[in-house]
Amino acid sequence: MTPRFGALAGGASSPVRAGAAVGGDPFVQTYGRGAYAYDDDGRAHVDYVMAYGPLLFGHAHPSQVAGLDSLAARGSVFGATHAEEVRLADRMAQHLPAMELLRFTSTGTEAMMSALRVARAYTGRPRIVRFAGNYHGHFDAALASAGASAAASGAVAGGISPGARGDALVARYNDLHDLDAILDDREDEIAAIAVEPVAANMGLVLPDSGFLDGLFARARRIGALVVFDEVITWLRLGLGGAQGALGYVPDLTALGKIMGGGFPLAAFGGRADVMAALAPEGSAFAGGTFSGNPFCIALGHRTLDAIESDPHVYARLDRNARLLAGGLREIFAALALDISVVQCASMVDFKFRLGPPVRNFDEAAQADRLAFASYYHAMRERGVLLAPSPNELMFLSTEHGEREIALTLEAAGASFRMLRDDGLI
Repeated sequence: MTPRFGALAGGASSPVRAGAAVGGDPFVQTYGRGAYAYDDDGRAHVDYVMAYGPLLFGHAHPSQVAGLDSLAARGSVFGATHAEEVRLADRMAQHLPAMELLRFTSTGTEAMMSALRVARAYTGRPRIVRFAGNYHGHFDAALASAGASAAASGAVAGGISPGARGDALVARYNDLHDLDAILDDREDEIAAIAVEPVAANMGLVLPDSGFLDGLFARARRIGALVVFDEVITWLRLGLGGAQGALGYVPDLTALGKIMGGGFPLAAFGGRADVMAALAPEGSAFAGGTFSGNPFCIALGHRTLDAIESDPHVYARLDRNARLLAGGLREIFAALALDISVVQCASMVDFKFRLGPPVRNFDEAAQADRLAFASYYHAMRERGVLLAPSPNELMFLSTEHGEREIALTLEAAGASFRMLRDDGLI
């Protein structure tokens, strides 16, 4: 690593930021305002990373950053339960009825790790089933064939023990036959089936009709719990999350990302009888010094305040995402490229792969990584910042308007014409 990054291991505190999947110099950001990220030369880029999802209101939105000194002056961490923590839990439970009881953590990784521990404690069973391309955090049992930018085989070489590998069985997303094969002769060992109800870590992959129904039916038949990972989808798909939008009631849910308004706040919860397995009532331990700290809890309240006070926020986000997706489709049609664009709420994605939308991680892996890397740099040169990994997607915020979308589509059109001229598409 170059001296520019000094003692920072790998030049980044999260590997995707180093940009190994695209090569070249990583993007170094100095500040953000609204829909724009500014590099260390002060140049503005229309930002579709949005911190990998949390910034529903863009960078430094007044509702999230005004008056922070007054919040900190009350104490940033207590080491004790406080009234605002209880109030936020109650507010969240009103929007997510499946979360009868919940507990706060600092990160989505902690939330998902804790939910699976509770599932094991409640069922008395040792294993979970999860799906390739679904990213549930960086704890050991979650990393084999994970999505996002984990790029982890789950092997000892990556620091994952054989025991942890055996704890998690990995099935193919949108494939109930593969799930059946995984469950065969192991049904009494499975504590939970964990899933992203709308997958957003191998690009944007929507569940096939009947997939989630079939998943629930199998879990009920074998006595396993269903755990929804809504770290990305809660507050992207509305106050009810994917479970509300799609009409499901999971046994446990993990949340994160947007709920902290740009600060580290996450939660897990579910059925009251299942959560009773959690200490101090039960034997499953989950806790942390910064869990439920008053500063981040206050930002959680501000986030819900901003959403609840604007009845049209999701309609605007959806309209602008559709505008972006539609513009991309027009570019591909003009170039006679059979590339599918997927849009769900304020998320947009496409793969450098011809044909229908991706349905699973195997299909996502078919995308042309070299073409993506060239596209990433072409867009960055034209003032549009994308995540430097083909497994990520484009997140819009309330600050992305028609001007930003027009700039993006102009850059995308020029970039694709360049790729065509260079023989990359």
